[in-house]
Amino acid sequence: MPLPSQPLRKLGFLTIGLFDEADPGRGHESTLGVIELGERLGFDSAWVRHRHLQYGISSPVAVLAAASQRTSRIELGTAVIPVGWENPLRLAEDLATVDVLSGGRLNPGVSVGPPMHYDQVKDALYPGTGDLEDFGYERVRRLLSFVRGEPATDFSGVEGFEVFSHRVQPHSPGLGSRMWYGGGSLRSARWAGENAMNFLTSSVVKAEKSEEFAEIQLSHIREFRAHHPDGDRARVSQGLVVIPTDTASSEQRARYKEFAEKRTPRTAVPQGPARMMFAPDLVGDSAEIAERLYAHAAFQEIDEVAFALPFTFEHEDYVQILTDIATRLGPELGWRPRP
Repeated sequence: MPLPSQPLRKLGFLTIGLFDEADPGRGHESTLGVIELGERLGFDSAWVRHRHLQYGISSPVAVLAAASQRTSRIELGTAVIPVGWENPLRLAEDLATVDVLSGGRLNPGVSVGPPMHYDQVKDALYPGTGDLEDFGYERVRRLLSFVRGEPATDFSGVEGFEVFSHRVQPHSPGLGSRMWYGGGSLRSARWAGENAMNFLTSSVVKAEKSEEFAEIQLSHIREFRAHHPDGDRARVSQGLVVIPTDTASSEQRARYKEFAEKRTPRTAVPQGPARMMFAPDLVGDSAEIAERLYAHAAFQEIDEVAFALPFTFEHEDYVQILTDIATRLGPELGWRPRP
């Protein structure tokens, strides 16, 4: 197995936080328990996905607020909040509040575009203004400006017994430098770099100049860094689905293999009119997965990862997978757990 050019510096994981409609508390509690486990295992970061009108976390900021009070060290991120569902000023207030509560551990990841199934939801989300909303990059630019402390209004001062600020409060210094953009295209990578964000590579990308997933992901990393003020030092976190089986039971191994095999056909060729490519799931023992990662063109250029947990597994499966990642796969990649 080839040696990496540099050891993996930051190891994180991503969960969707599924729950049963009849008992949503159990699912949310499972997500919080997984984050607590991640901290005990020494992971550098835990990330949560965002799902609206589904049975997954609809309010990641609220979930991470709870997680911030049950952990003390692990970084907490969103991957990603689709800002088409959000008012940028209100979201900036929520993000800053959670960052303050966490002691500066929040890493908000966002993306642009209209909400999924927009024609069916726009009257509930934006009654009367649905056809006027701008779902482009300007929406993220506004969020960035508020988080970074730029004025939200020209009014401030004392009015009666109340004191008003011209910028979002609380203001959390440092949060602006921890904003991430989740992108799956060259255009998104370029925009994120030009706006000095960090970059979350996606496990679903557009096949623009290649139909080989690793090459596409690598092109996004290079496009991002070519347009970022920090150049090659700009932060990138790679996203892939990784399932180590070192300590898995025979039943788990069979289920994991079946899960990956069902998803493999979509990784072979671009899907749909948007020509989307899906990353192959990496399933096997940690030595095998590490060897495949070392051969991955995009992995060779990063030192941070946020491995995604499969979204249909049970809590016990996540415990096994996270434990194997932290105790087996991480060390294979040169990573060492944080004390």
